[in-house]
Amino acid sequence: MSNKLIVGLDIGTTKVCAIVGQRNENGKINILGVGSAPSLGGVMRGEVTNISKTVDAIKEAIAKASKISNVEINAVNVGIAGEHIKSFQQTGVRIRENSEAEITREELDEMNKEQYRIAVEPGSKILHALPQEYTIDSRFTTKEPEGMPGTKLECKYHIITGRVSAAKTIAKCVENAGLQANDVVVEPIASAHAVLSEEELQAGIAILDIGGGTTDLAIFHDGKIRHTAVIPFGGEIITADIADAFGILPKQAEMIKVKYGHALVEGTKSNEFISVPGIKERKAKEILVRNLAHVIHARVKEIMEMVNEEIEISGYKNKLNLGIVLTGGGAQLKDLSHLVEYTTHCEVKIGLPDPHLGKGLVEEVRSPMYATCIGLVLKGFEDLRETENENKNTPMKKSAKTKTSNEGGMMKGFFGSFRKWIDDDQSMDDFK
Repeated sequence: MSNKLIVGLDIGTTKVCAIVGQRNENGKINILGVGSAPSLGGVMRGEVTNISKTVDAIKEAIAKASKISNVEINAVNVGIAGEHIKSFQQTGVRIRENSEAEITREELDEMNKEQYRIAVEPGSKILHALPQEYTIDSRFTTKEPEGMPGTKLECKYHIITGRVSAAKTIAKCVENAGLQANDVVVEPIASAHAVLSEEELQAGIAILDIGGGTTDLAIFHDGKIRHTAVIPFGGEIITADIADAFGILPKQAEMIKVKYGHALVEGTKSNEFISVPGIKERKAKEILVRNLAHVIHARVKEIMEMVNEEIEISGYKNKLNLGIVLTGGGAQLKDLSHLVEYTTHCEVKIGLPDPHLGKGLVEEVRSPMYATCIGLVLKGFEDLRETENENKNTPMKKSAKTKTSNEGGMMKGFFGSFRKWIDDDQSMDDFK
């Protein structure tokens, strides 16, 4: 078993979660520690809006994970989300002077670097420029053009951008919590890494990560990420709808949503009631479970219609051969799978990180709400893969501080290091 440890840190709208993982001899992840804390209003729609509150939540989650695992946590892989994460398609073109010369890897790398220099909206930078397919002389299309001759080389890229200030704020929160951010990873991609197999990525599949503040969509086909989108609504707005509809507190609305909520009215009984305690000696409120389902259904249906529209826009609606995988805390809502199937006409299943789990606290994290955090841990071990051989004879202290690289398997290239992305733009000293 490797003695190296990785910590994933998921800063969500409703909670902050930290997971300490260790890779075993079979390549599985043993879960040594788990910690979570409410976000305390410091995060809205996936973005940090209050550094102080977020730092407090990070410290609490890390302290819990550290105590359970008996590990001193110094560094983390952290997720980034929010509606500022955007994507578009871009075609790169290169005219080659010698049409008989073979296309080299260096040419492809340079062509890829050129995409990072295209103009994007002010305040944003390109996080990923992911090659989809190449066309040679407007007639021959291939994924691997290296070694082939030609004059005109074109490539379709999937470009993902993010707002620099959002990434810097996350980095600052981690720093103020006494930690180092080894990498900052786009959350739906981390979730996909945790719950999707290479075969699924090849066959055609979408992952829908339903968080507290946003619902994130990523579509994969032929081993490539083809479309990403962020719907600016998640479980939090459903809770707000319930609170408004029945005149109860948000924490009461969240509780009855989780315990009694259904995405379909048909899944409820016509005579089942919930008793919600009154405030300051006021009478308890009796809420019909079916009426609760009506409120939830209306909002969830709206969100899923927006998701379906994004799938249509992607052009891959008819290529999702394995349908849609649901992750995130919102995926646990009763009857949600049926509503998504009805709205999108796609096969739907709940995504669990089971294939990657070994021993330890696996029951605690065997849930779609932990998919992102498990994905962040997996990303860390991919980073270590490149340096593992050279460090195998170097003893490591029992610490979660690790080195990073950009090595990976099927998902290589889907992850980008925000570290350089941030540092290239402006010094972190601006936040001190």
